[in-house]
This record gives sequence, structure tokens and C-alpha cells, in this order.
Amino acid sequence: MIKKAHEAYNSQDFKTAFKLYTQLANEGNADAMTSLGYMHQNAQGCEKNDAKTLELYEKAAELKQPYALYNLAILCMNGLGGVEHNQFKAHELFMEAAIREVPPAMYEVALMLERGLGCLQNYSEAAFWYEEGAKRGHLQSFNNLGVLYKEGHGVEKNEARCFICFKKAADGSLAEGLYNLGLLYDQGIGCEQNHDTALDLCRKAAYNGHAKAKEIIKGLQEEGKIVF
Repeated sequence: MIKKAHEAYNSQDFKTAFKLYTQLANEGNADAMTSLGYMHQNAQGCEKNDAKTLELYEKAAELKQPYALYNLAILCMNGLGGVEHNQFKAHELFMEAAIREVPPAMYEVALMLERGLGCLQNYSEAAFWYEEGAKRGHLQSFNNLGVLYKEGHGVEKNEARCFICFKKAADGSLAEGLYNLGLLYDQGIGCEQNHDTALDLCRKAAYNGHAKAKEIIKGLQEEGKIVF
């Protein structure tokens, strides 16, 4: 029945999905609790209900449902949905989700470790979790791992690996990855210097919403150096 519920949800038949998830959640299905909590959170097939969202996420998290742990961590991290802002609790929950193979949780754990949010700052641990996220195709993990390789934080400085990481992020059209790869081409770091490629990547980053790239392109246009 959970498969039927997921199929209904994915086809945007929220009424059917809500009914099926409710039945399964009442029977103690943690996956259904998580999905139902998400529907309450986003007013899909029902009215938005923060209290019900929290109740369902907490019940599913007690059963160690990976995405319930992740979603609950997001609420704690940002103080959303009536949940008290608590970075330490968020880090704990992200870590539990990361151990259970949730790629965005791996990224969030790494980011918190890199910045010392809700935990002791630890660049080598951050690099480990970024790499775990990257192995599973998480674009932001690739980008941030590239930054660590560029700066030599938590890992040995490695321009070739930095280039590979930024290239992976850029190939996935991540604005930050496009911009960072452009900088490498502009400076000839980990690759042969190529200003045309750098400019093209900067354009793409700007188009994808990267603020710094937008400023650079706007400045070049105003100086009459490029036509965009």
C-alpha cells in the first residue's frame, strides 16, 4: 500500500495519497508518517498544520526513519514550524540521518562541522561527510569539497581534485559550482588558463542566480567589454 501511496503522491493525486498515508501512519508505518508530515507541512491534500507535522516527524524519527530525522533537523536548525531553534539538536539529527545514507543530511553535517555550528569545528570530518555526499551525487557536497581541496582545509591542498569537484558541481548546473570552476579557468588552477571558458561559466552562473557572477557580468557590460 505504501507504493500505491507514493504513486498517488508523485502523480499529484494528493487526496488519495493523504488517505493512504493516514491509514498506514495509524498502523505505525514510519515512511507513511514522514510523508504525511510533509503533506501537513506543505498543505498538500490538507490544510497546513505545523503541530501535526511535528508530531508525525517526531514519531517517525523515534523509529529512526531517515528523512523524518532530516526533516526534523531542518525545523530545529531554522526554528521553523513552532520548533525552538537548536543547532546542537539539529546537528545530532542531521548526523543520525547522514549515517542512514541521506545525502542532503551528509552535506548539512559537513557544513556544520566546517563552520562549527552546533558542534566543534572539524575540517577533516567535514571533508569526510562532503565526500560521502559527493559519492552519492550531491552537487553542493561536490562544490564544498572542492573548496576544501582548494584551500587545504581538512585535506591536503590538491588543485586537480579541486577542479574535478567543481567540474562535477558545474556539470549539474549548480550556480556556485559554475562560478568556482570559472575562477579556476580564469586563474589557471588545476587546468589550462582560458579566459573565454571562464567568462562563459561566469555567464552561466549569473543566469542561474549567482549574485557575485551577476555583479561581474553587469560590470563588464557597463564597461562595454562584453555584450550579453
